[in-house]
Amino acid sequence: MKEKIYFGTYTKKTSQGIYQATLDTKTKEVSTPEAAISIGGPTYIRLTAQGDLLAVESADNLGGIASYQTADSDFIDNNDVLHEGASPCYIGIDNQRKLAFSANYHKGEILVYRINADHTLTQTDQVVVTGKGPREEQDSAHVHFTDLTPDGRLAAVDLGSDRIYVFDILNDGTLKQVSVLKLAAGYGPRHLVFAPNGQYAYLAGELSSQISTLKYDQSSGSFSEIQTLPTIPADWTEHNGAAAIKISSDGKFVYLSNRGYNSIAVFAVQADNQLQLVQQISTEGDFPRDFSLDPSEEFVLCANQNTDNATLYSRNQENGKLTCIQQDIPLPEGVCVLFAGENDNSN
Repeated sequence: MKEKIYFGTYTKKTSQGIYQATLDTKTKEVSTPEAAISIGGPTYIRLTAQGDLLAVESADNLGGIASYQTADSDFIDNNDVLHEGASPCYIGIDNQRKLAFSANYHKGEILVYRINADHTLTQTDQVVVTGKGPREEQDSAHVHFTDLTPDGRLAAVDLGSDRIYVFDILNDGTLKQVSVLKLAAGYGPRHLVFAPNGQYAYLAGELSSQISTLKYDQSSGSFSEIQTLPTIPADWTEHNGAAAIKISSDGKFVYLSNRGYNSIAVFAVQADNQLQLVQQISTEGDFPRDFSLDPSEEFVLCANQNTDNATLYSRNQENGKLTCIQQDIPLPEGVCVLFAGENDNSN
């Protein structure tokens, strides 16, 4: 079976935009990625249930979201919504209500878009949060994640102020805040994923190189912290930043990439929903900003931003551990990995 893969990239050096490749699950190889869409700075990409590819876009001091139809491998440009200043860093999808959400790290901003019947995007709301933290990178609010909770609210993670916000999503596509969790100063939260049971979530702390187990109360739309672990060995003293976090669809294993220590950390979910580290494996490259489980969840594909390569692993579904089976897949400035048709458990 051949699975289609899209890659988001920076376009600061040689990358042309969005790339595509295929994973042959029989030969266990990824084809050489090829340029698919010429666009500036598509650092995060998502697919909607209707087959639209939404991408972060940066162009002429403007930043925002672009939408493309992917039917029949022809990429039809639907439209883009751009504003002055830096582009966002994350895109969330609400397929049921046909909405998309972007997180803007530089502006501390959350934007909501309606996905129209003609596949175009229309902005419906803007929320700007404020705050800061003790670390150099926390000079102001830096929203890094905006995506759905299991009960259909919106969770927004602010690295700058060490906060997680939860909003109700109103019928007109606007947001109403219902709760906020304040984490330890300097934690630097980045992304989170929810367990299939909808009652727990796992949070990546970029600045602190930590991972936390959170309890999610659907009745109040609020989080509480119940466990925090390091994502790197205690004797690692050089720079590290925790990055992507993913969970298997059975909820048994959580995966997190470390940029600096350059590894994927594998955690097993215990009976009490807390985590235990079971593996640290090299990404065979530098600065693994993103990775993804394929639709079969038999493979994991990781993009190394600074070394322009991707790495493929086989995945043991019984114990969660990874084995490197292909490295040095050429990928310029790769920072986002998206399998077409993958189970959307990344949030």
